[in-house]
Amino acid sequence: MDLNLLLIIPILTILLLLLYLPSIHSLTTPSPLSSMSDPVLPSQKKPPFSHIPPTAAVSSGTSEIRVVHHEDLNKKILVALIVASSLLVVILILLLCLWIYRVKKSKKSNIEMAQQSQDAPKGLSLGPILDKFNPLRMTGKKGSVTVIEYEWLVSATNNFHEDNVIGHGAFGSVYKACFNDHFLAAVKRIHVSGPDAHRGFENEISCLSRIQHQNIVNLLGYCIHGDTRFLVYEMMHNGSLESQLHGPSHGTNLSWQQRMKVALDIARGLEYLHERCTPPVIHRDLKSSNILLGSNFNAKLSDFGLATTGGIHGKNNIKLSGSLGYVAPEYLLDGKLTDKSDVYAFGVVLLELLIGRKPVEKMSPSQCQSIVTWAMPQLTDRSKLPNIVDPVIRDTMDLKHLYQVAAVAVLCVQPEPSYRPLITDVLHSLIPLVPAELGGSLRITES
Repeated sequence: MDLNLLLIIPILTILLLLLYLPSIHSLTTPSPLSSMSDPVLPSQKKPPFSHIPPTAAVSSGTSEIRVVHHEDLNKKILVALIVASSLLVVILILLLCLWIYRVKKSKKSNIEMAQQSQDAPKGLSLGPILDKFNPLRMTGKKGSVTVIEYEWLVSATNNFHEDNVIGHGAFGSVYKACFNDHFLAAVKRIHVSGPDAHRGFENEISCLSRIQHQNIVNLLGYCIHGDTRFLVYEMMHNGSLESQLHGPSHGTNLSWQQRMKVALDIARGLEYLHERCTPPVIHRDLKSSNILLGSNFNAKLSDFGLATTGGIHGKNNIKLSGSLGYVAPEYLLDGKLTDKSDVYAFGVVLLELLIGRKPVEKMSPSQCQSIVTWAMPQLTDRSKLPNIVDPVIRDTMDLKHLYQVAAVAVLCVQPEPSYRPLITDVLHSLIPLVPAELGGSLRITES
């Protein structure tokens, strides 16, 4: 029932009662003239001591009849008042119910609007990307991540043809997928052969559905088909940092300035995870293969399957995992995991950018050497430092900047976690070393 109509009904009822009651009152209340006895002429006056005539009885009877008439009218008034009161009570109850309903509906609407406003920043940069997808192929939502039909993934990857393979992970391969309007995306196929793979898949969706940052890869959707899981990411056209540094090009596509930009982008992504997320997030598997490069070599962190919330974790409440060469000593030996573990891994990646060598290299069939162990004595010696720099970028940078980057790397890979800087301090150290047009604050005055 419309609220306005319910408001009008009691008003009309009250008006009718106001109009009706005076008319009833006029019927029940005798007028002054009728209450007076009929006028008697002086000649018709009776003697003061004369007996009452027999007609007095008739007069008395007439009075009794009038009393009975008044009682009937009073009953009618009482009934009318009861009916009107009941009607008003019913209307007030209806109004109360309608008001409660509208309040609940308004609260629900406000909650939905609040949720939309919270999700808006997450989907802001994804909007143009998600518009590429055919809505008919989206079967649902999980947070801000779209559920995509399996048949659509088969079509986009040409039935997961080997020619579309662009990478390999611990639990499966990554395929290039061409969707409608020639929109490209990366599809990771995960074979769930154990609890670790399933846990990593769920963890990836949980983390990336609530994280949105310019230096963290965008998860566009996912699919579950039997025992196989699929994650759909935005396409990063220059692949991983590992493939750029240690692949066929051997880092020739990355100049000194571009490498510093990559380091700055990684630091910004980690700073967001450690300082801006609530609760803080520890990536736990930072390495060059999990750093993806866009068309302008902008770097984004990926693979959050091992990510965990911040705080101090011991060996009793977290399973030891990670990649050889990037795992911090305290985590490897004691199972102690903190945000400083990510800082250590960042230091290893920074050494890769600086030196161009893999984090772990085989010295013999039975012996391996880490880049940290090999480089540490030379990083602190300014006379030896220029000689271990990647030949691709050697002599292309200001030596002062080289010393500063080496000093940051040395601090990050300290064996003792308390000696390592916070990622925020690392970020502020790198900003002055990156040209302003690449996201830093360095002003280049000479060619």
